[in-house]
Amino acid sequence: MPADTRTITGLARALMTREVTAEAVTAQCLDRIAERNPSVNAFIAVLVDQARAQARDADREIAAGRYRGPLHGVPISFKDLIDVRGTPTTAASKVREGHVADADATLVARLREAGAVFIGKTNLHEFAFGTTNEESAFGPVHHPLDPTRSPGGSSGGSAASVLDGMCYASIGTDTGGSIRIPSAACGLVGLKPALGEIPTAGIVPLSGTMDHAGPLCLSVDDAEIVYDALRGAGPSPTRKASAPRGLKIGVLRGYFTALLDPQVASAFESLCDRLRDAGVILEDLDVPHASDIAAVYLHIVLVEAAALHARTLENRAADYTPPVHLRLEMGRYILGEDYARALRGRDVLRCEVDALFASHDGVLLPSLAVPATTLGAATVRVGTSEEPVRNITLRLTQLFNLTGHPAITMPCGKTIEGLPIGAQLVGPGNDTPALLQLARTLEPYFGPGISG
Repeated sequence: MPADTRTITGLARALMTREVTAEAVTAQCLDRIAERNPSVNAFIAVLVDQARAQARDADREIAAGRYRGPLHGVPISFKDLIDVRGTPTTAASKVREGHVADADATLVARLREAGAVFIGKTNLHEFAFGTTNEESAFGPVHHPLDPTRSPGGSSGGSAASVLDGMCYASIGTDTGGSIRIPSAACGLVGLKPALGEIPTAGIVPLSGTMDHAGPLCLSVDDAEIVYDALRGAGPSPTRKASAPRGLKIGVLRGYFTALLDPQVASAFESLCDRLRDAGVILEDLDVPHASDIAAVYLHIVLVEAAALHARTLENRAADYTPPVHLRLEMGRYILGEDYARALRGRDVLRCEVDALFASHDGVLLPSLAVPATTLGAATVRVGTSEEPVRNITLRLTQLFNLTGHPAITMPCGKTIEGLPIGAQLVGPGNDTPALLQLARTLEPYFGPGISG
């Protein structure tokens, strides 16, 4: 197999020129799943027969000159919140036992039209309501680089499936950081597009006003390929990275760098140094009401999640994992006036983030304040303090679910133990293409990911 086929970009060229076949690539992914999934637990369901049939169809179409684009014949996985017709959508919960999707989610239909091969449904934190992927009816996902650690969540199975070579991309969801957290923990590129840009019809919801869907991949180019398909657009024209010199990037400080693992802080400052050396103009910024982010987020997500689960909380409470059940119950006791106050707080935060782009091309901050956490740990030490794992892992991502701005995480270093560290770029308003162009330009200065 050609050496450059680890990424979608390279594989697509090889499939188009028929140097490799979709059937052979799919078989390779299925073999990897058979070998590794018993220990990693990334997949809830492996769609062996469907994947093989789609791969054979892709090979026939490509041979006949009916090439659909860069996802044609490429194996991808889906977080098991997302409906794929004829297969169960479990949301990693006993609550949904017996469910089988009768139609594709909108984004799945778009990927089917693009010719992607559906390799399987990945494990997740139950109903996407957690950051470690431990609370699942199917057991925890283990980090492929260290099985004692979490790959992050809630899209932990998605991240593990890509990191471990079981597929070429995965589609996850992100309500507080659930694409970016596991992508950062696993050394991947994870894209949360702008709010409302990718349809969520056919996806089990968590928070109706903050749910996003997007790709976890190995490179910015791969993320853009999948993003284009998810939004129903044709493949973007080939774009090259522009020169970084003269770009003006705001670096979020204060709240955003006050509580970082020392190795994360060191990797982030080294990234800033590399960008300055490349001619990027960095300016320290802050969000005036950053200290309110967690409270605003919780008063929205808990209420909206509890409302969506109202019926099953009444008649199937025992089928939830206890921690997820507790979070949902908490949402039932938040006053309406507190929810309304949180919505006003979100408007304030959105305006403050919008203001950052008045004179900056993008905003930069760490993705995850700590490296991948140990499975079973309730707290993690950060400097001299013990911080709850859920709070510390959401700390740097949840703002952009509140405001809806597009955000992408890319690997920017490793700990001395070899665990990945990530940094986020955030773009203006609804302009995800502009963010992707910025990310493509700066990606070489972040450092190599797992494909580099």
